[in-house]
This record gives sequence, structure tokens and C-alpha cells, in this order.
Amino acid sequence: MSRFGSRTRVSTYTSAWMPTDDLSYSPVAGYFAGGEVSGVGYTNIIDKITFADDSKSTLSATLTAAESQMGGMANSGVAGYFGGGYDGSNVSRIDKITFPADTKSTLSATLTSGRATLGAMANSSVAGYFGGGRDNGTNFSGIDKITFPADTKSTLSATLTTARYGMGAMANSGTAGYFGGGYDSANISGIDKITFSADTKSTLSATLTSARRFLAAMANSGVAGYIGGGTDDSGNVSGIDKITFSADTKSTLSATLTTARTAAAGMANSGTAGYFGGGNTTSGMTSGIDKITFSADTKSTLSATLTTVKWILSAMADSGTL
Repeated sequence: MSRFGSRTRVSTYTSAWMPTDDLSYSPVAGYFAGGEVSGVGYTNIIDKITFADDSKSTLSATLTAAESQMGGMANSGVAGYFGGGYDGSNVSRIDKITFPADTKSTLSATLTSGRATLGAMANSSVAGYFGGGRDNGTNFSGIDKITFPADTKSTLSATLTTARYGMGAMANSGTAGYFGGGYDSANISGIDKITFSADTKSTLSATLTSARRFLAAMANSGVAGYIGGGTDDSGNVSGIDKITFSADTKSTLSATLTTARTAAAGMANSGTAGYFGGGNTTSGMTSGIDKITFSADTKSTLSATLTTVKWILSAMADSGTL
């Protein structure tokens, strides 16, 4: 999930203005959408986690079609977006959930091409970015940009280092977004960085602890991003890597996901906590949601769960506005 402008606003699959000095903001909710359910197929359901009490509700609004493998990002305080994916064929459409009424519309702008298993993050109040993905055996390196509030689409001249799919994406809003891991012809440990001021791409010297695909990501904007789970050459991963934004250094949390899982989704209440939901484990799909509290990077598990067990879902969050 991406956030904020001049002061530092929230991120990625995520958020709103970071509190500074005596200013305060009202965190709202995170959203988990779509995915694949064992024995059922794809779903169009959107679950909502209200941050005040970590309770789960389900929106009356749904995705345009039952689908999986979308990218999710948000213009916090305004609207969240789910783009691309797979509903029986690869999708180029972008659905928009307008906050706070949680109504769904579909943009007239579309991705440059239909694609699934892409990554998305946002520079909240400015623009969101959809990068990479796969369509009928072809990997993509391109990055589409949705400029807020007109929701117009352009394509960056900068591209990912390699054409890839199955990455995690998150953002230090107002500064830069990150696409980490994925798969090109092998699992990837590299992390690409898009600097928002000029939409230029660089690659971090820091890398993930292991090369992996189908990972999830979220960010505490202004502080650090978190990349968790996925599949490496040894199997599913429970570890969570942390990218500290001040120097783009990598560390690994002592806390881990409750179970090693792949194809989960991540979003964050920036300044407070991030969430990893769903995914596939060695014993099957899960509906569980793990919470990383940012003050000490500790892990807990919500009593609330997703409406169904599912994987290859997407997430974004409304962390509110000043």
C-alpha cells in the first residue's frame, strides 16, 4: 500500500497525514478485497477493519467482478483503488471506493494493459502507482500512474529493473514508493524505489532477507515499510523485513507472522499499526489477520477475521485526514 504530501503522509497499501507536533488525525479503516476462495473461486467481497477497535464489517459495495490478484492503494481521506487482477481473464479496470460512504465506482481510465499479480502504492493526495504484473505468460516492467483527484492515467518513463510479478509495494508518502521482491524468471530479493518528485527509479543496495514472490507490504509513512510472508526457494515465509526510510536500510523483525504464508495482503494505519490478512499456508488458506504495532514492532492476531479464508487478495487503507 503510500501516503502524503509535504509533511509526510501515509502510505501503500494505506494511510493519512502523520501526526506531527500538536496536530492530530482520525484514523479510519483498512480494506481487504477480492481474492480466491478454495472450492468456491474468486470473490468480489470487500471487508473493512475499523481501526478504533479492530472490528470487521463487510461493505454492501463490491468489486465490479469477483476477482483476485489486484493491486490496492489509497488517497487517504478521499478514496481507495483496486486495479488490475484476474476474473477469468486479466483485467485493466480500476475500481474506486470513495470514503467515508464506501461507495464503489469504476474509473474511465484503465491500466495500460490487463494484468494480474501487480503491485500498487500511493503518494497520497498526489497520485497512485500500479507496477509490474503478468498477462498470459508475459511479465511487465511498466508503471502506470493515476493522478488524483481527476483520476487520469499516465505511464512513467521509468520502469522496474526487470519485468516481474508477485511483488509487494508500499510508500513513504510525499517522498518515495517501493516495489520489493517478485518473480521474473526466478525469485527476486531486490527493491526498486520510485522517487515521487520526478518519478525516477533507483534500486536499493539493501535487499530482502531471501528472494521471494507473492509477498505483502505496508508502511508506517515517514518511518519505515514492512514486507512480510511470500514464497522463497524453500517454501512459504513467516518473516517480516523492515525498510527504514531515513537511510533505506533493511532489518528483520524478531516478530513473525502467525503462520508462514504466501499471497496475503497488507495495509496500515500509519503511525499506529500495520495489518497482514489472508494468504495460503501449508495447511490451507487462512482468514486470519496479524497486526504489527509500530511502537515496538510487536505482533498480535486480531479476534476479527476475514469473511472467508482466501489468498491472492488485495488491501488498502484510509488513515484519515487532519
